[in-house]
Amino acid sequence: MGTTVFERRRPPASVIAHSLEHAEQRVFWLDDLTGRVARPALTGDHVADLVIVGGGYTGLWTALLAKRRTPEARVVLVEGRSVGWAASGRNGGFVEASLTHGRENGLTRWPDEIETLDRLGLENLDAIEADLAEWGADAEFERVGALGVAVEPHQVEWLHELAADARERGDDSLRLLDEHEARAAVASPTYLGAVWETRTNALVHPGKLAAELARLAEDVGVEIFERSPVRRIDTPGSTGAVSIITDHGRVRARQAVLATNVFPSLLRRNRLMTVPVYDYVLMTEPLSAEQLASIGWGDRQGISDLANQFHYYRMTRDGRVLFGGYDAVYHYGGRLRAAYENRRESFETLAAHFFTTFPQLEGLRFTHRWAGAIDTSTRFCAFYGTARDDRVAYASGFTGLGVAATRFAGEVMLDLLERRENERTALRMVRERPLPFPPEPAASIGINATRWSLDRADHDRGRRNLLLKTLDALGLGFDS
Repeated sequence: MGTTVFERRRPPASVIAHSLEHAEQRVFWLDDLTGRVARPALTGDHVADLVIVGGGYTGLWTALLAKRRTPEARVVLVEGRSVGWAASGRNGGFVEASLTHGRENGLTRWPDEIETLDRLGLENLDAIEADLAEWGADAEFERVGALGVAVEPHQVEWLHELAADARERGDDSLRLLDEHEARAAVASPTYLGAVWETRTNALVHPGKLAAELARLAEDVGVEIFERSPVRRIDTPGSTGAVSIITDHGRVRARQAVLATNVFPSLLRRNRLMTVPVYDYVLMTEPLSAEQLASIGWGDRQGISDLANQFHYYRMTRDGRVLFGGYDAVYHYGGRLRAAYENRRESFETLAAHFFTTFPQLEGLRFTHRWAGAIDTSTRFCAFYGTARDDRVAYASGFTGLGVAATRFAGEVMLDLLERRENERTALRMVRERPLPFPPEPAASIGINATRWSLDRADHDRGRRNLLLKTLDALGLGFDS
């Protein structure tokens, strides 16, 4: 069993400790917002055509798209905390076209539909760019593409396989970079090569995107209530209204959308369809002009490496570097706890890996550290459906790749509520449900064994053990 570059080149403990000394347990993207709007809680009885539960990207896009389809519709959105406070305000801001958590995952599951899925994903990303421009939304959207970097020798072969596949499909948006070209693009001694996906990726400020979508939704008449956790959903009889109930209010509507993602579903049928996995992130102080020059990165692409336990990182508008990923931690019972967000060993690991990646930045400090829970499904991408005689639609399970896919999910859920038969609703990805996770203790045993196996594969030139091969054969999604 070998060692990884992050173990061979680990910086001294003093460098790690110094970098984290003043890092606050706060979400940079939310701290960076100005003029945040405080919205009222839901009280009393309200009536709507459509009620949406959840004020993240999924719920906000659905509200905007619903008003675009039917401007006179009464749309109410109810959020348990504040708009964008959870995954939508905590992610890395990578806006990827893929609807299937990467082409390989989609190709494995729906080979007959992969070309359609790729096209729909790219059209959805184009639509996000067009919508934000048309609406004048300041979400710091940058269509800069993304680098996938090889940091171990066995990963270089994967780069060539990705490039060969793109050539066969006539895709000229993916560029293969050798070691010299990769390091010329971004100066890291860990890079052995890269692929640059120039068209299928963008970056965004996550907090500003959520805030702007909420502002735009209110501009077209959507009512948004915050600090109003929904306790249950009632659908009396086989036809008629849907009611969502909070501690102090109720909304009765013709139809409802559930956009709660990582949080326990209001539908019993979906309680085992996702599990929360905690992801950890660091944000640096702004780099000086000299520090920026030392790393290059003039094209500002988002970056991730090709390991099973991968890192993702990107530049902000004011010259900071966000660095996250690697650890993905599941807690027994699938519980969501604020205490899980402060995991010192994960932040120390990230800091060590950051300075292995960019040793020339030694002495730089982190200002923010945070974590968030990812709604992981067994197929590693979203699933969709309806319940209660098609009066309630839902989408969940984005597995960390939902910034763009949430808009597509909004379109799908509205299609399903309207009983539209179209290209989206005909997809097997939309019509089929993934396998649920098993109950405890099997869930903890399986998830932690899988995590151990993925780490072992990263230490053994990518070789997948019997557990991973079995999961691959069962289509359980642990191939990313």
